[in-house]
This record gives sequence, C-alpha cells and structure tokens, in this order.
Amino acid sequence: MKWVAQLPYYKIQREIKDGEQRSITCNRLMYLYKDRVVTRHREFPIKDILDMSYRSMGGSEGMFYLYTSKGVYTYLVECDPESFIHTFKEQQMNKIERTGRP
Repeated sequence: MKWVAQLPYYKIQREIKDGEQRSITCNRLMYLYKDRVVTRHREFPIKDILDMSYRSMGGSEGMFYLYTSKGVYTYLVECDPESFIHTFKEQQMNKIERTGRP
C-alpha cells in the first residue's frame, strides 16, 4: 500500500568518543498510510491514534506530537507538519462519514 503523506523528522543522538561528547543529527521520515503511521522504529495502527499536533520552538523548528492510546510520542521537525496533520484528520472525517464511527 502506498503512503498518503510523509513528514521529515530528525533525532539527535549523543555519543562520547575520546572523552568528547558529540551530537549527531539523524534525518528520518514518518509515513501516513490509510491504516497506520510508520516511523523508523515504530508502527502505530490508525485505530490507536487519537490526535496529532504541532508546537513551534521558534524559527522553522518545532515539536510534532502523536497522541496514541499507548501514550504521547514526540518528534523534532524542521518544517510545519500542517499538511500531514490535515491529511490525517481528513482521512478520519471521511471514515466517520462512511461508517458513522471514528
């Protein structure tokens, strides 16, 4: 199945080498499918996703929040995820219209 939206995010990994701490930025992608959201290390079934939101941290960076029935997951983003969130919410509305249930 092809994804319907994608969102670039990044993770900062810290490592100590030769007594020095270094930060390494790892760029990743999150994919929204009709039935799930997939990140590099996790997969969330759509039925478990309650909501999504975004909070800017100044400039173009911010925190993307994925609210699930198992907790809240946060992801660092460098762009506004409005399109990703809109696509998710549009899918949810279409499902409710078709089935009468969220």
